[in-house]
Amino acid sequence: MTAPSTYGLSTQARNLQWLLTDLVEEVPGVNSVAVVSSDGLLLLSSDPGAESPREPRTKGPRGASADLATIVSGLGSLTTGAAALMDGGSVKQTMVAMEHGSVFVMAISDGSLLGVHATPDCDMSVVAYHMALFVGRAGHVLTPEVRSELRQSMEKTP
Repeated sequence: MTAPSTYGLSTQARNLQWLLTDLVEEVPGVNSVAVVSSDGLLLLSSDPGAESPREPRTKGPRGASADLATIVSGLGSLTTGAAALMDGGSVKQTMVAMEHGSVFVMAISDGSLLGVHATPDCDMSVVAYHMALFVGRAGHVLTPEVRSELRQSMEKTP
């Protein structure tokens, strides 16, 4: 987990980190996860370079966890623009199925986005269900103060 030390963080920020860790460790097929603010800044992420204790990691976004955040932010922007052009309302979820994996993006109530990179053989409905649980639990907690705190903590992470 690319989470900074929880020392000095608020209870809300620690709870969000715990929820993210739980999503990565408990949902089969999840490679990495990122929470991105509405302005595209990384708030929380799993470590895409770490191997799961259950199974070896498959190929994922290259480099730092910022890569997944960039992909999530870009997909969020693209689908929001497409929805506006089509008078489709707000985008709830985006899923991209690839030969070697899937990327899911789900909106969080404050405009932030939850992104998940998963293996090609993951159960998409299980991943989507757990993402919805995360969004439901995190949506009311991501206040401007907590977002600022998380941004600062990510900047301090080596």
